[in-house]
Amino acid sequence: MNITIKQLTSGDTVKFIEMLRLFEDVFEMKDFQMPGEDYLTALLRRKDFLVFEAVLENEIVGGLTAHILPSYYFGSSEVYIYDLAVKTSFQRKGIGKKLLCALTEYCRRKGYKEVFVQADEPDIHALEFYRSTGGRAKKVVHFYYPIK
Repeated sequence: MNITIKQLTSGDTVKFIEMLRLFEDVFEMKDFQMPGEDYLTALLRRKDFLVFEAVLENEIVGGLTAHILPSYYFGSSEVYIYDLAVKTSFQRKGIGKKLLCALTEYCRRKGYKEVFVQADEPDIHALEFYRSTGGRAKKVVHFYYPIK
């Protein structure tokens, strides 16, 4: 399987939308409302937002989004993986690992200190994936504040 990993740029809004549709399907997102193209293009222009796609024969079969977070504890940044998904029929074929490797190699070149991601405890497949790719689990409690 000849998978190509590519980092998206501001000219790749259509590909980004296709990737978001893949996320919608894989994550079984009900009632997902796609943001406007202008918003998504502006997001792709940001230097602190990363998007990688996995392509097989011109079809996006996986994607990863991440945010670069500058740190004030050390002279570098950390990177937070926001989403990583592979089309269901292509899972367990090494595509997620290739996406993760592309991100970590990018971070290595930039001199970033760490990449981190959160996974819900009930999501056994995600936990197994991150452990199998060298991720180290850390117990935390995630709080959120809905803005009304």
